[in-house]
Amino acid sequence: MNGLAVSVVVPTYNRLDRLRVVLPTLLDQTLDPHAYEIVIADSCSTDGTAEYLSDVIAREGERIRYVPGPYGGRGAARNAGISAARAPVVLFTDADILASRELLERHTRGHAGVGDRRIAVVGCELQVRSLQDYERQRDHPASRAPLHPSTRRRLSWLYFLTGNASVRRDDLLAVGCFDEQFTGYGHEDLELGYRLQKHGVEILYDPLAVNYHWHPVGFAEQTGRMELAGVSTVRFYRKHQDVMVKANLGMTPISLWLHTALGAAPGLRRALERAATSVETPTKNTWPYIARQIAYQYHYVSGIKRALKESATNA
Repeated sequence: MNGLAVSVVVPTYNRLDRLRVVLPTLLDQTLDPHAYEIVIADSCSTDGTAEYLSDVIAREGERIRYVPGPYGGRGAARNAGISAARAPVVLFTDADILASRELLERHTRGHAGVGDRRIAVVGCELQVRSLQDYERQRDHPASRAPLHPSTRRRLSWLYFLTGNASVRRDDLLAVGCFDEQFTGYGHEDLELGYRLQKHGVEILYDPLAVNYHWHPVGFAEQTGRMELAGVSTVRFYRKHQDVMVKANLGMTPISLWLHTALGAAPGLRRALERAATSVETPTKNTWPYIARQIAYQYHYVSGIKRALKESATNA
């Protein structure tokens, strides 16, 4: 396939229920279908993913490429996708993220005409709770709650989120792609963004490159994720030894002290968790929402402290 502008890399593992809905949105794009390919990096799913993709590839041909393997995490799966990519630009998304029709065109346009500048493009990733919520936000832009204002044009590595980010393949290879040591939840994308920025890559924001992350996460699951993210924070800092990593990722004396203070007040922690779970989806700036953020932060710093303790024990 000649004339490719962008390779879309989608890691997946046992997400067939989502992939059946997500893949059609990537196939139905305003970008010329001959200008892109979709690389599915599958960590040996056991839910029928291979059979489903075989049927789709029979219809769509080499627009879709299936790259299965025993990948040890999202970083390894994405690296396999980078290796297989045949276009000069790689766009990262996920098996539970639905694309707007203009997504690929926006990313391709963002990389056009920049000359020798090294850039990455990060789009607007919106969180949706259901397909009905997706349709509402898709059809009614005023209902959306984007992370960044539409006037923002540049981002730091702290917002290099690979549910909606594109980079030239040459720049990815130059910095060594994803660090596959980040096998738990969190920060493999931010750490890559950090290295790309150190390499001279500008991270640009396009508010019109929209996609929709369809993965509602309950309170219990999110607290577990936050603790794993804390562990990844320590790995990140030990790799780079940059005080700005500690500051930006909340690995500070103040956060550690506040965690200790809250840890000494089990009654207060229980009250926070009761408030945090009193409604399923708390409205922003309400007490249940604030309590939920405090609880998440507590578990996040718990992960940091656990990783620091394990490092000291193994030293």
